[in-house]
Amino acid sequence: MAALSTLGIIHTAISLVAVATGIISLIRYREISWRNMIGKTYVVATIFTCVTGFGIFHHGGFNKAHVLGIITLFVLAIALASGEKTRVFGRFSPYVETVCYSMTFFFHIIPGVTETATRLPVNAPLSSSPDDPHIQMIIGISFLVFLVGATLQVLKIRGRRAKAAKEGRAVA
Repeated sequence: MAALSTLGIIHTAISLVAVATGIISLIRYREISWRNMIGKTYVVATIFTCVTGFGIFHHGGFNKAHVLGIITLFVLAIALASGEKTRVFGRFSPYVETVCYSMTFFFHIIPGVTETATRLPVNAPLSSSPDDPHIQMIIGISFLVFLVGATLQVLKIRGRRAKAAKEGRAVA
């Protein structure tokens, strides 16, 4: 097992900030949003996680992790474009924004589980490769948790909008 490079250490530290703020935001607000400081910290840390990840080649050249970083940045861009000020998806913007931010959190889980399982414990990692069936199972379960969470978030937005419509007021 190779030791982390300086860039790897910086990347890991930033990603831990992103994951921690994502967890805090999901617990506190039931969503990740650019409208509060925790959400902004999550988004910025996620961007820096992706950018620093592009310089890491632990598994040889350009690989799946780099593709995931590109996809994450793309999904973040969609989430940001869906915000209150732009609403590029019209009435669906709040749904797109919320689900996209949650999806980026799920994307953090993939390398988090993979790198942790293939590196720890130091002298006897839990898995020998990212393709280990146990890793794939954990990522699959995490995806199901994401789907359930995103569904609950969509239902919450829908309920909030229905209540506002019933009361005769507009809601974003």
